[in-house]
Amino acid sequence: MEKTIKTNKKEVLVLGGTGAMGNYLVKILASKGYFCTVTSRKKKQDCDNIKYLEGNAMSVDFLYPLLENKKWEAVIDFMAYNTAQLSSRLEKLLSSTSQYVFLSSARVYAKCKHPLTEDSDRLLDVCADNEYLTTDEYALAKARQENLLYGSKRNNWTIIRPYITFSDYRLQLSALEKEYWLYRALRERKIVISHDLMDKHTTFTYGYDVAQGIAAIIGEKEALGEAFHITSDTSYTWGEILGMYIDIIKKKTGAEPQIYWTSSWKSFYGGGIYQVKYDRLYDRVFDNSKIGKFIDVTQFSNIREALTKCVDNFLQNPNFLYHDWRSEAQKDKMTGDWAKFSEIKSYEQKLRYFLIRTGIIK
Repeated sequence: MEKTIKTNKKEVLVLGGTGAMGNYLVKILASKGYFCTVTSRKKKQDCDNIKYLEGNAMSVDFLYPLLENKKWEAVIDFMAYNTAQLSSRLEKLLSSTSQYVFLSSARVYAKCKHPLTEDSDRLLDVCADNEYLTTDEYALAKARQENLLYGSKRNNWTIIRPYITFSDYRLQLSALEKEYWLYRALRERKIVISHDLMDKHTTFTYGYDVAQGIAAIIGEKEALGEAFHITSDTSYTWGEILGMYIDIIKKKTGAEPQIYWTSSWKSFYGGGIYQVKYDRLYDRVFDNSKIGKFIDVTQFSNIREALTKCVDNFLQNPNFLYHDWRSEAQKDKMTGDWAKFSEIKSYEQKLRYFLIRTGIIK
């Protein structure tokens, strides 16, 4: 039976609040006394001050009834991916709440003198790569969506620019999601990575800490009409991040992950070329003075300790969202490894893996 909760508390609508930041955010807000209504594509159990609604927040048939005849204290939007779609629904979102919190990304920044501030140049504004500018790649899309807010007649919005966040089920290595590197490491196949990324500085932030930063600006008038990035104050090179992962996995499993080094990222990143070219090859170090007016980021989690905790939690209940057997075959051809055919579910996938791995097809 669905749990019904009646409340006269301040109500917050969280669109897509079950990911690396949202899952923590709703619990933090609930602990602060807010009543959270959270959209999720999967059915989830309600709990104190949190009600989950199963449905697709990208669909106006699902979203619009939530926005009509109600004034939310805040609407926090993790589901804005398409610029045209956001444009069509922005007025309704803004008119339904005292504060619309838009999740952008610190990937919007161009290559700048660091540390980066919220006023640093954005790629969209300074990039001279005309071919890239014709795309709606993530960094450009987020900047264009920000522009919709900057151009709005309303001022009841706040832009949040997180950078690389991690959680129990979001563990990135450079531009590789865990499905492309951790899956291989746990099956004792070599991780494919390039030397040219290892000396670049990056900033990892625990999803819980970003969520604390978002929660800190809810209801704050000084946050309206403003953009904030929320990151750790500590940066590492990608080589140091890789070293942390190797140490953690070795201690947890007893097996040290092996690396296959390539000279250039171009040899294996494929569809993620813009993410590497216009972000991972940049040094990403941030000045958090602006969000520091609302929360002390120096008290954020120690990255090694938080990363150890998240990898440990993942290993206790590993869940890989997908398997890209084309990519696996291409990497195994480079490294000399072979996947066990028992890992590959369908006959078609087994055949395709074999043909690519042996070089019969590309």
